[in-house]
Amino acid sequence: MKNLQIEKIVDQILVQSGSSVKVELEDFFPGDRFAGGKYNFGSHTITLYIEEIKAQCLQVFSSMDQFEDYLAIVFAHEIGHAEDCELAELIQKMEEAGNDVLRKRIALQIERNAWDYARMLISQDLHPLMDTIISYSLEPYYEALEVSA
Repeated sequence: MKNLQIEKIVDQILVQSGSSVKVELEDFFPGDRFAGGKYNFGSHTITLYIEEIKAQCLQVFSSMDQFEDYLAIVFAHEIGHAEDCELAELIQKMEEAGNDVLRKRIALQIERNAWDYARMLISQDLHPLMDTIISYSLEPYYEALEVSA
């Protein structure tokens, strides 16, 4: 997929959202996580990691047929972080949390808030696909809470 197509998808969702967030496109996430996107609260910037999103799409759907929709859904989720009016408060609560279980619950809430917002940006016909992606995305958070609880 050409970067021009990717930029078109990103621009369309960005305009639709009305967000003022800055967007950067990179190939790979620099850490050891499997992240398709990252929102930086301090700089109000979303970075999309295109090769990571491709790998996730292949892992979840065993094909690249859904890549454009997958990219759109991941980006909408990151906009969800950028537009979350509770995010600053949740980050502060997370930093002040006295135990690991509480931090994990707050992390899950941050993710759920972003997915709830993303659902408003993604057309209804893509919601079944989105539900699959959300399930994969939230699974580690639920597993971490089960292990901690």
